[in-house]
Amino acid sequence: MVEPNLLHTAVLDWYEDNARDLPWRAPDASPWGVLVSEIMLQQTPVVRVLPIWHEWMERWPTPEALAAEQPGEAVRHWGRLGYPRRALRLHACARAITEEHGGQVPSDHATLLALPGIGEYTAAAVASFAFGGRHAVLDTNVRRVFARAVSAEEYPPTATSAAERRLAQSLLPELGAARWGVAVMELGALVCSARSPRCADCPITDLCAWRLAGKPPHTGPARRGQTYAGTDRQCRGRLLAVLREAHGPVPKAALDVVWDDAAQRERALDGLVADGLAEALDDGTYRLPHSS
Repeated sequence: MVEPNLLHTAVLDWYEDNARDLPWRAPDASPWGVLVSEIMLQQTPVVRVLPIWHEWMERWPTPEALAAEQPGEAVRHWGRLGYPRRALRLHACARAITEEHGGQVPSDHATLLALPGIGEYTAAAVASFAFGGRHAVLDTNVRRVFARAVSAEEYPPTATSAAERRLAQSLLPELGAARWGVAVMELGALVCSARSPRCADCPITDLCAWRLAGKPPHTGPARRGQTYAGTDRQCRGRLLAVLREAHGPVPKAALDVVWDDAAQRERALDGLVADGLAEALDDGTYRLPHSS
């Protein structure tokens, strides 16, 4: 296995010169701003997140500000980030922080993990990036860098494994673990990308086990890209767009006109209601969710 100190020095020096200037990384970024960014960045590129994050932080600079709104407002201002249930999770998280933690985002990993919609990755990321905690932060980019640089594998497993967690923990520096985590994440996002890794520009190319092994191809399950056109997900997005733009209940007819396939449309609408992203009212109209 490559010497951790060599990895640390090379990656951190590269990060010093190449890190993107992102607002949630600023020295004055609030823990709430970090938490919001981490939820928004799940499965969503930075370029799409930036304008929505700025809008949210201006509108809801604290958990209390978001908690005071109806959950439907979080969905409305989620824009086109996709996976809008994340907006509901953030709203529920804001209410829990307000009601159970005095409006202050917890710094403790276990307490963060107990918040609604906060999983292992997000708890570790917030505890690390917002509070400087020493935690292994394993997002897709970090897992890919470690798979290649240390394990000589083109891609990590589909789901995070115990072996990956042990490896990530063993690579944590005693000091500056938070900066190490974000630096590896940035390397995976900008250089060690999934489809077109720029090995010639990589600061650890001479240490990378995958490159030194001749870049053996992935032998696991085929990695298929996600389709969107014509899917239930696209249909749900069309229906939700109508509700977001309406600022009040809308008749069923207004939803019917945005998608031709009636069976798929009804299935998608039922799914939105079941997921708490829409409410069916007694008069046959629909609206974004309100608190009970």
